[in-house]
Amino acid sequence: MIEHHVSKIEYLRIPFIWNNLMSKLFKFWYKMRGFTSEKVRLNMVKLTMVGRVRDGVPLAQGIRYVNEENDDVLGYKQQAEFILKEISRGALSPPKMVIQMHHHSFIYLIENGVCYMTLCDSLYPRKLAIHYLQDLQREFSKFDDALLNSLVKPYSFLKFDNIIINIRKRYIDTRTQVNLYKLNDGRGQTDLDMVTCSFFEIFERRRKITDRAERSICNANSSSIWSFSIVKEIGLKWTPVVVTFGVVLVLLWASFLLFDISLSHHNQFVILYNNRKLFH
Repeated sequence: MIEHHVSKIEYLRIPFIWNNLMSKLFKFWYKMRGFTSEKVRLNMVKLTMVGRVRDGVPLAQGIRYVNEENDDVLGYKQQAEFILKEISRGALSPPKMVIQMHHHSFIYLIENGVCYMTLCDSLYPRKLAIHYLQDLQREFSKFDDALLNSLVKPYSFLKFDNIIINIRKRYIDTRTQVNLYKLNDGRGQTDLDMVTCSFFEIFERRRKITDRAERSICNANSSSIWSFSIVKEIGLKWTPVVVTFGVVLVLLWASFLLFDISLSHHNQFVILYNNRKLFH
């Protein structure tokens, strides 16, 4: 009985032993790649945005944790807002997606008309990023829908900013026991069923659509100058004038033609008269 109890305890300890082994392997891998503990933290979640899909309004963002000096925080925020607008337009239909951009990745998750988006380094595990967004979704779903729908001003849901900060702290270090367990859990298979796309591909697609729309508007404006109603109005107003002017031109041409014929006949008569007079 005691031996059975001991074997049961040892069986329950297997996941923790496995996680410790994986943690040591991660540390060894980071050491071999030349990463320090500070560099490992650079792989964490950098920016978070929660927005409404219906109208593309960002509701909360938390605090931006961007450590590199060359990072353009405002640029990343504008890019996240652009992605949210594309989702609200229906240009991005997948419920979850990875949008790659240089050495960063935007990852978003859509649940119940709300988009949860994060920006992280490309080395940060996608599976952890999805877990992070799912934790945000669970906390966000606790709030009343009427309150969320009444928000009009962007980033006005300040109460959720603190929740984002607290949840984000759990995902700073990918080597914790909890995060290693999430990475080793194969039930989600998150990395296998996520659509991946380039940010610049999405941006270029939107640019082409905008250019086509502007060209169609210009063509419509130019063609509207000669629309049927305007042409009809011009025709009713100026047709009598044009017809009268045409008749006058025809009459002038006919008179000049008759005058030319009569003049030629007169000249011939004068020539004949002069010749007859010369012979007589």
